[in-house]
Amino acid sequence: MAPSRLLLLLGACSCLAGCEAAAIALLGAGASTALRYNMDGVAARTFTAPASEVRSASLGALERMGMKMDSSTTYEGSEIVYARAQNREIEIELEPITKQATRVRVTARGSSLFYDNATAIEVVQQTGKALDAALTAKVGTPPTAAAGASAASSN
Repeated sequence: MAPSRLLLLLGACSCLAGCEAAAIALLGAGASTALRYNMDGVAARTFTAPASEVRSASLGALERMGMKMDSSTTYEGSEIVYARAQNREIEIELEPITKQATRVRVTARGSSLFYDNATAIEVVQQTGKALDAALTAKVGTPPTAAAGASAASSN
């Protein structure tokens, strides 16, 4: 189906004889978007938590996903954690922005030339869930739940 769309697009662009530059730009923009989606493979998010807590949460996310940490290194103030799954290589960059803010950047490479956006995004999401669980455990019962429980017990 994709080759027929390409032929249709090329045919439509040929009608724009005086606007060749516009037609080429439109074709290039569409192609680069498709390539970026398949080759980028990077997910990033900033968490309001110290780098040590984000590191622990990231390692917990990898463990839950069945991935093994290979090694870690520091580079220009950031820590880079390398992990591996059967057909994936994961790179997690932990960059402290302040004492209470840490940027996480996850790159997931597949076994071929292409990157894996879905896995990179999932590692970031699982890291966020682990941080939320750690915060809930540290603080205890959330205030809204405690207020609801005391109201229910007074009846």
